[in-house]
Amino acid sequence: MARLDERLHRSPVRDGFVERQHFADAAAALWLEGELVHLEDLVLHDAHMDIRTPTHELTQAHAVLRTRRRIFAQKPDWALSRDGLTQLTGRCGAMPAGGQKSREGEGAEAGTVEADSRDDVEDDLLAEEFAEIDAVLARSSKLLSGADVPARTQRADERPDLIYDLDWNEDERLGEWQHVMARTRDLPVALRGAILLEVWQDIEVLQHATWLGPLLVAALLRQEGLAAGHLACLHLGAKNIPRERRRARNRSDRLLAALDAIHDAAVAGLKEHDRLVLAKSQMERRLKQRRSNSKLADLIELVLSRRSSRPA
Repeated sequence: MARLDERLHRSPVRDGFVERQHFADAAAALWLEGELVHLEDLVLHDAHMDIRTPTHELTQAHAVLRTRRRIFAQKPDWALSRDGLTQLTGRCGAMPAGGQKSREGEGAEAGTVEADSRDDVEDDLLAEEFAEIDAVLARSSKLLSGADVPARTQRADERPDLIYDLDWNEDERLGEWQHVMARTRDLPVALRGAILLEVWQDIEVLQHATWLGPLLVAALLRQEGLAAGHLACLHLGAKNIPRERRRARNRSDRLLAALDAIHDAAVAGLKEHDRLVLAKSQMERRLKQRRSNSKLADLIELVLSRRSSRPA
């Protein structure tokens, strides 16, 4: 992981690498939940160029994508701060629509933040509607089968009990996870990250955003300097670990699986970085005999800095 971070520090394809990793990790997060989201569909959805109606899974993947971008755009210690956790663990497991704020001195990015905020509103509403429909269908199936379904009541915090478990105390579970984070402060960063990954999975902090835990651990790796220049793709690393290991009954086996996920995330990042560097060098060879007014060099930089699934 440290070797990957060092390469990215001086890499000419750093921006393109980071953007591609955001998309790959978002798709992997849904894969771990048993849902298939095509990378091309996610790219088109992010660009508001959908060729079909977005699915519930696609909007969830886009929520992961936006959360990764948001964490990476902030200071390294923001995600695990009180303000960061409050905003990232908002209602429905998604970012609050009004929570996006640009840092002081980043006025050039204000327009992008406002656009992302509008996207958040649209995607969060659509995701909530899909979740409500799924819950209604599940409740209807139970009623039709003759099961005893309790009547719905309104919660004090106005969260619809149709979607949320009345007995699921997210604040208490998050506090337990933060307590583990404080107790492991003196451990090596990678081991600490593996423990926090395992604990997040074990206590199931959030009902509708299980994908947030690996993002917070990736933010911890960034905060502690192990991955200071990027946000580690821990979902992508966990995708290479067999489910039997990730869900093993023995906690030691789960911890080893989490450590391997961190390792595999770094290995996958190194391979992707080398692939982009090779693609850049191959395309630049085509420019040796170009005209003096040729814009091909600018086109190559544009292609490599953007989020296409392949460097073309």
